Amino acid sequence: MRQDWNDITFVHWAVDPGLVAPLLPPLTRPDVLDGVTYVGLIPFDMRRAGFGRGPAVPFLGGFAETNVRLYSVDAEGNHGVVFRSLETSRLLVALGARIAFATPYTWARMRITRDADRITYSTRRRWPGPHGAGGTMRVRVGGPIVAPTAAEEFVTARFGLHTRWLGRTLWIPNHHEPWPLRRATVERLDDDLVAAAGLPGVAGLEPDSTLHSTGVRTAFGRPRLVR
Repeated sequence: MRQDWNDITFVHWAVDPGLVAPLLPPLTRPDVLDGVTYVGLIPFDMRRAGFGRGPAVPFLGGFAETNVRLYSVDAEGNHGVVFRSLETSRLLVALGARIAFATPYTWARMRITRDADRITYSTRRRWPGPHGAGGTMRVRVGGPIVAPTAAEEFVTARFGLHTRWLGRTLWIPNHHEPWPLRRATVERLDDDLVAAAGLPGVAGLEPDSTLHSTGVRTAFGRPRLVR
């Protein structure tokens, strides 16, 4: 699968690895940097999604998305993300992803608006529950980052994901160019998606990192069984 992830904002909180360990798939553990791992709230605009080298899927290949994600590593050293939830404005995408890949997509009302250097993301979950989960995030985009810190690379340069499918844990590689990152400031954050994903109280704290990117083209590779 190939996709463009555009107008993406990375909001992260540093947490104790023990907090997220029970939420990860079997045979994985929290990926840790300087004694902490991270919880991410990531809204963006998905575009030109398609399979293989074929064209983008009409209508279903473009939509707003917000995901809550954690960071994982397995015994073979494969680093990845673990999606706790993925909001999409396309019902068929949510249904298809759940049936085919056991990916926790949900159907939501979503909107992304931009006013100069400010971007507002809003979402409200339709299905499944908790009905109405979501919120509003407004960020102000700042200057470019020439040399990302280790933490900024940790939460953005993720080249795979771990997921559970048919009783087995898989690692799926993801390829993309380095993110063109910019500083960003959260001006408003009303969120209960993080709590609904099993992490109550986290989104009420001040984020430890907020970044923005115009986006990159990504490609998912063939899944590998984690042993």
